[in-house]
Amino acid sequence: MRIQGILPFARTLLESAASKGSAVIDATCGNGHDTLFLSRLVGSEGTVFGFDIQEEAIVNTRKRLLEQKAEDNVTLFHTGHHQMKMHIPGSFYGKIDAAVFNLGYLPGGDKEIVTKGESTIQALNQLFDLLAPGGTAVLVIYHGHPEGKTEKEAVMEYVRSLDQQKAHVLQYGFINQKNDPPFIVAIEKR
Repeated sequence: MRIQGILPFARTLLESAASKGSAVIDATCGNGHDTLFLSRLVGSEGTVFGFDIQEEAIVNTRKRLLEQKAEDNVTLFHTGHHQMKMHIPGSFYGKIDAAVFNLGYLPGGDKEIVTKGESTIQALNQLFDLLAPGGTAVLVIYHGHPEGKTEKEAVMEYVRSLDQQKAHVLQYGFINQKNDPPFIVAIEKR
């Protein structure tokens, strides 16, 4: 057995929760890598909702989807993930199979614009209503910057408090790496 790295393991978790025809969320589009992955995972029968507060991220994601000839199954929203319930149609409530969050800042973008613990927790609270039973949220937590450390603490406190009768929570990460390596928190709705 080979231990998977953080990003490959995040995708393994997403693949175990979603398949062709699924409805999924990329809560932090960034440069569109996960959005493209999810688009291909759910196929033309599926739906991807993508969110990012930065217009640059939405532009980068659209460009990646076009360049890679992705399915026409992605709807992008130029708003924070804490607004997802306002934008996702009610017909999808309780039917989202998977969601992914990459917390931190836009790679190659303005490092002063970062995700925040408060809005991430708001998004997770909303997502719980959107997830199907067995649906999974995968959070990749980048905490190698000051705001990232604050967000990490808030998110970890929140996920530790989730009722085990309502959710399974997994933490996956490497403990002997330097420079605050990213790690995963996965939440599976029961």
